[in-house]
Amino acid sequence: MRTRSGPLLVLASVLSLQIGGAVAARLFPAAGVHGVVALRLTIAALILLAVCRPRVRGYGVRDWLSIGAFGVALAGLNTLFYHAIDRIPMGTAVTLEVLGPLTLSVITARNRRSWIWAGLALAGVALLGRSGFGRLDPAGVAFALGAAVMWAAYIVLSARVGHRFRRADGLALAVTASAVIMLPSGIAGAGTTLLDPRVVALGAVVAVLASVLPYTGEMLALRRMPTTTFAVLMSLGPAAAALAGFLLLGQDLAVLECLAIALVVAAGMGAVRGASPAAGTGTVRGASRGAGTGAVRGASPARTRSRTAARRKPVPAAQDA
Repeated sequence: MRTRSGPLLVLASVLSLQIGGAVAARLFPAAGVHGVVALRLTIAALILLAVCRPRVRGYGVRDWLSIGAFGVALAGLNTLFYHAIDRIPMGTAVTLEVLGPLTLSVITARNRRSWIWAGLALAGVALLGRSGFGRLDPAGVAFALGAAVMWAAYIVLSARVGHRFRRADGLALAVTASAVIMLPSGIAGAGTTLLDPRVVALGAVVAVLASVLPYTGEMLALRRMPTTTFAVLMSLGPAAAALAGFLLLGQDLAVLECLAIALVVAAGMGAVRGASPAAGTGTVRGASRGAGTGAVRGASPARTRSRTAARRKPVPAAQDA
């Protein structure tokens, strides 16, 4: 039953994340990108700290370094992505963003077929260019590509933190770290606007839809299903983003742009299905928020296995990456 719940958690995370992004875009005129990111992460951190009540004792320096790195990745990913969707359509932004996890998947797959999927993704990007890269804001494209790099880092760090900390404790602590990172620039940019009741209310909606629900769902899903299946489902992100942009922001896409998104989605699915499936519970091979599968080399294998085994002992049938 725990394994069957995995796909539902992933699909719910995909939809929640993109709808949250569309709602956040409506706040940019009032609070700015940094203000919205700071508000979203702060509210999300408060919710997660209250719900998870994470344990802070018993962890070593490497554990806390992982939390810090994950917090930086979260802050960077959200800031760069929001700057991107402030300038270019959501579907296009996520299509470029997903190149980060896809590249990680191709590099770590170590088989010839992975280059086929890389070529398919490049064909999708080429179609985007043919349909009008010239009409896209160059800064928006650059921000989306920067978010792609941060997404690849997120993949590795999310899986590592998920295995070093029990339940969602690592997530709560990492989101708190990202909120602390973003608060100074958010306050400097938005000022007292962040205290406006309407802005706070919408910020809370964004925090739940785009942070609390998807991040928790992804980390829980990684404990219930193989990372290859997880990443295949997460590859639907560009399509979900295009749909959210169309329904909530009125962003129309040309036929070639829709085809480009479909090619990148297909490339992501093909890349993770062609990768070696995760076996056992000792090694983290993949992915969060995208089509990424790759060995996580930085985690301490002995500690990861022992903590994971202890955590799962009451439920021996549960599967994990």
